[in-house]
Amino acid sequence: MSTLYSYFRSSAAYRVRIALNLKGLDYDTVPVHLVRDGGEQLKPAYRALNVNALVPTFVDGDVNIHQSLAIIEYLEDVHPTPALLPADPVARAQVRALALDIAADIHPIDNLRVLRFLKHDMGVTEEQKNAWYVHWIVEGFTALEARLAAQKAPGKFVLGDTPTLADCCLIPQIYNARRFKVDLTPYPRIAAIDAHCATLEAFQRAAPEAQPDAE
Repeated sequence: MSTLYSYFRSSAAYRVRIALNLKGLDYDTVPVHLVRDGGEQLKPAYRALNVNALVPTFVDGDVNIHQSLAIIEYLEDVHPTPALLPADPVARAQVRALALDIAADIHPIDNLRVLRFLKHDMGVTEEQKNAWYVHWIVEGFTALEARLAAQKAPGKFVLGDTPTLADCCLIPQIYNARRFKVDLTPYPRIAAIDAHCATLEAFQRAAPEAQPDAE
């Protein structure tokens, strides 16, 4: 059985959990606490597994993969059904682009190590740190909502009526937005996708509060 090194609130690990559940794959979870004792991800034992000292790390037999999108693409290649990427090349590129809008443009700026650096090294206040976090979510969600609103035939998910890689990225980012009290009223399409995904077992089982290390 494969193993996912995860932290319940990590949005990157959350993405992978959704993908694993959508594909109906069993896996073991090994919690890596990102805050306790200065961060377990920084300990030598975990660095030996992932030199980046980040989660998630996915181990499948002799295969060790870091980076959430790479893990999901690996799952797509090894377990192609149900597909998380459309067969059509244009739709496939659109899903990847929307996923990267979140995974590359929103999430890294608001990642835990960035927030720690802002507060502990740059000396910003807690209020300023939170304002930073909210600013980049609002910037990203405003653009994403515009793209979703422009779709000619909007479906239940980010693209159509089938969950994709883009939904795996969006739902964890919405969770983060709610944690920091971002008003989702200006984003009705994003909110509607989130509400639909919340009814599905694959998303429910992947949620932070459903994890063995939830606090």
